[in-house]
Amino acid sequence: MKSIKKAVRIEFEERKSKFIGYAKPISTKEEAEDFISMIREMHPDATHNCTVYRVIDNGQEYFKADDDGEPSGTAGKPMGEILTYMDVNNVAVVATRYFGGIKLGAGGLVRNYAKTAKLAVIEGEIAEFIERYECLLDFSYEKINEVETLLINGNDELLNKDFNERVTYRVKVSNDTLEKLKELKDILVII
Repeated sequence: MKSIKKAVRIEFEERKSKFIGYAKPISTKEEAEDFISMIREMHPDATHNCTVYRVIDNGQEYFKADDDGEPSGTAGKPMGEILTYMDVNNVAVVATRYFGGIKLGAGGLVRNYAKTAKLAVIEGEIAEFIERYECLLDFSYEKINEVETLLINGNDELLNKDFNERVTYRVKVSNDTLEKLKELKDILVII
């Protein structure tokens, strides 16, 4: 199964309308909805925040497309068709549009929303999907370099750091990194 490697932002202008595309690799429907909400909050004054996500979570496929007030079938559907055509799953895409005063017509909307999704997916770099697990790591200060090296080499995500008597990281890691972390001494891994 293919997805994208990283969260991205792209931008272009078409006949004075500004299109901003966001794409993010996701693992669950809830993660997709949270990402979409976050982008909508970033652009409350946008004319439209059109969305699509396609995710396979525990063998169940979820697909949702939203035109956000654009004429029916001119935004979410063409964006969804791009995800299908490019054969990517576990990805959420938001296309934010600021109207520039010149109407694009139905064909222009379809082309530009599809273009937004395509550019965002390409920028996110299509790659084999690697499922990631969120967990807590608790360890001594001496282990910081060792843990961070493992996270960097595994292309894993560090979500939060806490420094008290011991160090606590909230991370999202691949199964490979998770196994390597479990092998290290003096590191508590909580899944």
